[in-house]
Amino acid sequence: MCHATKRDRNTGCSWPIGTEQARNSPPAAGELSTEEGERLIDQVAAIGVPVFVLTGGDPLKRPDIFYLVQYATERGVRTSMTPSATPLLTREAIAELEYRGLARMALSLDGSTAEIHDEFRRAAGSFNRTVEAAHWAAGLKLPLQINTTITRQNLDDFNAIAKFVESLGIVLWSVFFLVPTGRGRMSDLITAEEFEQVFAKLYQLEKIVPFDIKTTEAPHYRRYALQQRVAERRNGTRPVIEQAAGPWNGRGARAFDAIGRGPRGINDAKGFVFISHLGEVMPSGFLPISGGNIRREKLLDIYQSSPIFVHLRDTLHLTGKCGVCEYRDVCGGSRARAYAVTGDALAEEPCCLYQPARAIQ
Repeated sequence: MCHATKRDRNTGCSWPIGTEQARNSPPAAGELSTEEGERLIDQVAAIGVPVFVLTGGDPLKRPDIFYLVQYATERGVRTSMTPSATPLLTREAIAELEYRGLARMALSLDGSTAEIHDEFRRAAGSFNRTVEAAHWAAGLKLPLQINTTITRQNLDDFNAIAKFVESLGIVLWSVFFLVPTGRGRMSDLITAEEFEQVFAKLYQLEKIVPFDIKTTEAPHYRRYALQQRVAERRNGTRPVIEQAAGPWNGRGARAFDAIGRGPRGINDAKGFVFISHLGEVMPSGFLPISGGNIRREKLLDIYQSSPIFVHLRDTLHLTGKCGVCEYRDVCGGSRARAYAVTGDALAEEPCCLYQPARAIQ
């Protein structure tokens, strides 16, 4: 579950916590108050959500963020945060988050050099701040996740990024595939063929790196990985009884912080929800269709009963080649990308090379 604590234009999303004064500081216009944040966390705890992600904007801009992290921790909610690489991200702030019980910190790194990353982020100095924060997290023994968004701009830098993130001692590399919304333009989207090329690299990396790898908005990677596993078994290059490491449950993250990976088949609205800073509950942060608002309805009721969530979870509603694909229940395509490109959240994945057998007939 992902919650955008604050809408912010610096680099991303947000929520903050500390003294009683900070707890009582009023939120920005329309944002959930501290008390509403507490009620949301109570619902998350009751549902038993595996991981609760505070994102933004910049969560560190919210005056009560340290308090909310502690509140979630005390209720047994494993909490992760994706702060922005701004001057607010100090060693002291990271230490305070670790002290309050943060289970994992995630940082965005979209290039192997300052030139590539800062141009990508449109923020001078972002690369150096990110790397410095990563080293601080390592020194504090706070598990670190790196998020990388793959676009036309940094596709050729992929191998170098992979090598660089390994040097940071991370537990999870989350590889995002662009959904052309907001700052993401259609011209930045890589082709279906290039998706497959990146999948091939990720699949081989998963066999050798000491951290977990997760894809976001690329559920067809599960189709690719399954195809490779079947081929390897047929060729006798993969044992029938496999160890825990693999395309769906790598070996790094779970051993470090018990957050681990989502099960196969997780997708927008399917094992995942995004809650905006205004309380709107959406299938994904990249799929701006609200199923309801936690100020008026319970989170679980929205997830279980909202028409958009119900329809997205039922793969029988999918159209185009996704609707007839034999992998639709383990993949289902990126609903967010389908919506961004076609205006229809149930349309076929626009960036999938695979042709289902029924589509060919």
